[in-house]
Amino acid sequence: MRPESHTRFADRVISILAGRQHGVVARFQLLAARISAEQIKRRLASGRLVEFHRGVYLAGAVAPAHAHEMAALLAYRLEASLSHRSAAAIWKLLPYPASAPAWVTISPERSATRPRIKACRARLKPRDVRHRERMRVTSPPRTICDCAALITDPYELERLVAEASYRGLASEAELSEQLERNPGRRGNCAVRAVLDLPGGARRTRSPGERALLRLLRERGVEGYETNAEVAGFEVDFLWRDMSLAIEVDGWDAHSGKVAFERDRLKVAKLKAAGVSVMPVTGRQVRRDPDGVVERLTRALRRRARPS
Repeated sequence: MRPESHTRFADRVISILAGRQHGVVARFQLLAARISAEQIKRRLASGRLVEFHRGVYLAGAVAPAHAHEMAALLAYRLEASLSHRSAAAIWKLLPYPASAPAWVTISPERSATRPRIKACRARLKPRDVRHRERMRVTSPPRTICDCAALITDPYELERLVAEASYRGLASEAELSEQLERNPGRRGNCAVRAVLDLPGGARRTRSPGERALLRLLRERGVEGYETNAEVAGFEVDFLWRDMSLAIEVDGWDAHSGKVAFERDRLKVAKLKAAGVSVMPVTGRQVRRDPDGVVERLTRALRRRARPS
C-alpha cells in the first residue's frame, strides 16, 4: 500500500470511529485497526489528533457534546460506566459542566488514578447499567443513590427524586430496591428520608420554589400540589379544592416584555377559569416569610368560606 493510501485508510478509520464515539478515539482502538504508532504520532504533532487523556484523543479541534464523558470511558478501555454527576447530566436530571471532571464507576480491581476523572470503585449489577447516547451509564435509580452522597441540600435531593419519578426514570420501588441491595452506603439515609416524606417527594424547578416548599412544611401548611396542571396551565403550587394557586416569580424567568405578556395572559385565563393566583417572589420567601404565610393563610380562609 502506497503512503498516500495508508494516509487515506488511517483518516477513514479515525473518522468512522470518531463518528461513533462523540469525536473521540483511543490509541488501543487505532492500533487494533492497523494504524501504526508513527501515524498516530504524526497526527498528534499536526494537531489532527488532540490528547484528551493518556492514549485518548479528540479527532478535531472542537469537542462535541459528550466528548469528555466518552473520553473518560475510553481511558478505562470501555470497562467503566459514567456515574454520579456525569450520569445525572446524561439523564438530564442535574446540570454538570463538560469542563468538570467526569465521574465513572470502575470495578474494584482497576486502577482508579486518572487526571480529570473522578473514579469510584464498585461492582455494578447488570440492572444498574444502561446505554444512553451510545455510552455505558449507571441506571437512574443507581445514579440518584450515588448522587445522594454528594448533595448536601435535602430539598435538592428531593427535587432529583421527584423529577426522576415524574419522567418515569426511577420509581419509589426501584429506589427502595437500590437501598436494600446496597446497605450502609453513604447517602442511603438521605434517600430514605425523601422516600418517607408525607405525600412523597415534591417536584420543584427553581430555588424559589424549593424555598417556598421548605417554608410551607416548616409552618405546617398542607393540602397543596406542586407543579400541578389546572385549566390547561401548570402552576407552581396549587390548592385544588380551594382553586388557589401560587406562582413563584423570579426576575430571570419573568423579566422582559414577552414574559410579562405571557404571565399576564396566563393569570387572566386562570382567573376566568375560577382559579385565583397569588404571586410570590423568592426574595419575599427569604426576607418576609411571615408575610408570605399570612397572605396565603388569609387567601385560603377566604376561598374556604361558602359563598
